[in-house]
Amino acid sequence: MEAAESTAAPLGLGRGWKRGRLVVVALPLLVVFVALGSLGTVYYLRGFWLYRGFPPPHDPAFVVSRGTALQIEVPSAALGGRSQQVDVYLPPGYASHPRRRYPVLYLLHGFPGRPGAFLSTVKEGVNEDVLVALHRMQPLILVMPYGSTGTFTDKEWANGVRPKEAWETFVARDVVHAVDARFRTIRRGAGRAIGGLSEGGYGAINIALHHPREFRVVESWSGYERADPLVSIFGRGKGLLAWNSPLVRLPKVASVLRAQHTYMWFYVGSGDGGQMQVQNTAFATELAKYRIPHWFADIRGGHNWAVWRARGGSALLAAAGHLAHG
Repeated sequence: MEAAESTAAPLGLGRGWKRGRLVVVALPLLVVFVALGSLGTVYYLRGFWLYRGFPPPHDPAFVVSRGTALQIEVPSAALGGRSQQVDVYLPPGYASHPRRRYPVLYLLHGFPGRPGAFLSTVKEGVNEDVLVALHRMQPLILVMPYGSTGTFTDKEWANGVRPKEAWETFVARDVVHAVDARFRTIRRGAGRAIGGLSEGGYGAINIALHHPREFRVVESWSGYERADPLVSIFGRGKGLLAWNSPLVRLPKVASVLRAQHTYMWFYVGSGDGGQMQVQNTAFATELAKYRIPHWFADIRGGHNWAVWRARGGSALLAAAGHLAHG
C-alpha cells in the first residue's frame, strides 16, 4: 500500500511554510502589478499633460484631406545662437498645390507651457481640417514656436534685460524669416497673424505693437495688456515695463496700426480675475478711441483649457477672414 502524500510542512519550517510559498508566488505578481500600475499612471499623467482630460484629437470621417504636423529647429541670433523648437502645421492640400502661397498664423503658448498644446489640447489642426473641408476658411500655415528655455521658465515673450534673452526678436525676426524661407508663405504683413493664450496672448499684442507692419491680425485669448513687474525680465526701472505694456504703447503706434488695417481679436473670461478684465476692457476702449478695427468679448468661463479649446475654431476663422489670400 502506497503511503499517502504528506501535507505536513517540511521539518523545521513550521506553519510559516505555506505562507512562505504564497509570498514567493505573490511577490513577483505584486511587483508586476505595481510596475503595470506605475506604467499606467505614467501613461495617464502623460495623456493628461498632452490632452488636459480631453480625448485625443482626431478628424471626423468626412474629412478626406488632412494637414501635416512637423517640427523644425530655428537658430536664433537674438538668443545668442541657440536653436529653438518650432512646431508647424501645414494645411490640407499644401503638398498637392505646389504653386500656392499661404497666410500664416503664429501662435504663442502660455506659462507654463509648450507649443504642442495648440494641436493636442486646443486641437487647432483638427479645427483647421474641418473648417477647410467645410469651405468655411482659407487654409493657413500654423506656426507655434517654443518661447522659453524650459516648460516652467517664464520669459514673457519679451526682450529681457539679460543678454541672449531677446524672445520678442526671436519671434518677429528669426522665426518669421525662417518660416518665410522654408515654406510657401505670403511674405508680407497682410499675410501674417499672431496670437496666443494667456501669457502668449500678452506676448502677441506686445510683439505686434512693437512691429506694427509685420502682422495684419492680432489675437489674445485670455491675455493681459500690462507687463508683469518681473525683475528677472524687465529689471527694476519703469522704462522697460512701460515699453512692454500695450496699454501704454498703443497711442504711440495707433496711426500705423490704422494705416495697416490691423485687426485685433481678443477675449477675457469672467473668471480671469479683476485686473485682467479691467485691462482688457480698457484696451478695447482705447482701440475704439483710435478707430482700430477689433472684436472683444468678456466671455463666461475661467482661465482654462476648456475656454481656449471651445474657441479655437473661432480664432482660426477670425485670422483666416482678415488675412490676404494666396
